[in-house]
Amino acid sequence: MGLYRERGVVLRTIKLGEADRIVTLVTEGRGKVRAVAKGVRRTKSRFGARLEPLSHAALLCYEGRSLDTITQAEAIDHFRPVREDLERLGRATCLLEVVDAVVQEGEADPRLYQMLLGALRTLAANDAPLLVPAFFWRLLAQQGFRPVLEHCVACGSGGALVAFDVGEGGVLCPSCRHGTRITADALGLLRRILGGDLVAVLAEGPLPAGPELEYLGTRALEHHLERRLRAVGVLDRA
Repeated sequence: MGLYRERGVVLRTIKLGEADRIVTLVTEGRGKVRAVAKGVRRTKSRFGARLEPLSHAALLCYEGRSLDTITQAEAIDHFRPVREDLERLGRATCLLEVVDAVVQEGEADPRLYQMLLGALRTLAANDAPLLVPAFFWRLLAQQGFRPVLEHCVACGSGGALVAFDVGEGGVLCPSCRHGTRITADALGLLRRILGGDLVAVLAEGPLPAGPELEYLGTRALEHHLERRLRAVGVLDRA
């Protein structure tokens, strides 16, 4: 046990005692970290505002047996444009919840950390409506659940593809169809998102197939996580 330095994004916090908080972060080198921030709920706290959900901070921590202790926190970015816009904040909340569900304590996943940072920076620069579904699908692919999109996942047919099934892990032809209907526009958009055209997709703004992709991406993530995503309902109401 000893001191270590890390960079992390705050995913959530819970109260501890009268003045402390337990802060859950996704970090660059240690995966998920749960640490106590002592005294942060006091008015005169030195770094309380730096450890709010959505904050990106440089940390000095002391390693403990069950929970680490944050001894220093320097703000890198608060993503203020996201905090000040209800719709952007709703999208960011979805991202934080999903990353919290996927990343494991003590298992470094620097690519996922960079994905989240990139998504938050994009959201701060521009309210991209397709950011959340794009993040969901790219996260699934990054975790080893990239869907089959070029041919029927059941029979291998390369003809018309009309349905998507989360259990099968891909699209299906008319003969094998079950699961959820997928339109040609949504399938084309999903291929672009997973095929390296993400920047152009996000720059295009709202697209008719966006809600369909978000619905399918949410169902696919919930299937693999084996739990419902609470923040998606908040996003729907934003």
